[in-house]
Amino acid sequence: MTAPGRPIERVAVLGAGSWGTTYAKVLADAGRSVVLWARRDSIAKSVRAKHVNSEYLPGIELPTSVSATSDFDAALAEVDAVVLGVPSQALRENLRVFRDSLPDEVPIVSLAKGVEIGTGLRMSEVIERVGQVDPRRIVVLTGPNLAVEIALGRPTATVLACTDHERAVAVQVASANRYFRPYTITDVIGAEIAGTGKNIIALACGIADGLGLGLNTAASLITRGLNEVSRLGVELGAQPATFAGLAGLGDLVATCWSPLSRNRTLGGRLAAGIGLEAAMEATGGQVAEGVVSCRSVRDLALRHQVDMPITEGVYQVCYRHLPPMQMIRYLTDRPHSPE
Repeated sequence: MTAPGRPIERVAVLGAGSWGTTYAKVLADAGRSVVLWARRDSIAKSVRAKHVNSEYLPGIELPTSVSATSDFDAALAEVDAVVLGVPSQALRENLRVFRDSLPDEVPIVSLAKGVEIGTGLRMSEVIERVGQVDPRRIVVLTGPNLAVEIALGRPTATVLACTDHERAVAVQVASANRYFRPYTITDVIGAEIAGTGKNIIALACGIADGLGLGLNTAASLITRGLNEVSRLGVELGAQPATFAGLAGLGDLVATCWSPLSRNRTLGGRLAAGIGLEAAMEATGGQVAEGVVSCRSVRDLALRHQVDMPITEGVYQVCYRHLPPMQMIRYLTDRPHSPE
């Protein structure tokens, strides 16, 4: 068991998608022993035999200090920290399975970015309530972290948010390596709202790019998108400065500009007016979190009476069949106001 600040040597990563696998590699490259849990035994066998997750991270060799299993009880045995790398909307279901096996006291690191549909809960709140985890143990990892770039060893910085600063520092030390530089903050609310909202704005930027609207439009969407996500975060209790840092502006820029961003790519497909289902099929069927988040964040904004026009526009394109150019007109025709 790991008390606050105690060194982390052995880590379980639950979830073998692209980001879970990449973070397992980050930890291993930082000198940790890592066991990766995969729902499918075929993925676990591939990692054990070939040191490659050929389905989610093809061509990237994993360190030998990353082992893999499809038995979560085995994965969780005698670990100093647990990383939850399952998709946001599947987190509740998985926690119901994991929670009785989660070790006491150790840090629980959340990789998921999202707000739960229906409940409006942030991921740390889902972990606290469903996993029955003390919130002081929950560390949220967020920032400009495109998985493939990190897996290739390209330098990046990230944020580890935890109300217990010592636990954030323990995870920071366990994660830091020559290409992965973590910083710590205590603003969990801001980190999670920023990490969720940026996927919605990336969809809007992808739509604008697909319509051929140019850099001014993209820059305007990024700037005003940061403004509306910040407003929601502050209303919920976040610190404004968080949105100017890696968790906010840093993550937003990476997700809105990169061709590796699933959300930006899907937005470009939506620009063709083919509808959400066809656009998702054209991008390989992988989940783009912004599609789900525009629903849950919109509900949260309405509940707290926070004006979020870009989020509303993306929601209308995805779920109400609004033509993409009409979304842009909706945004430009709004009443004038101070910045």
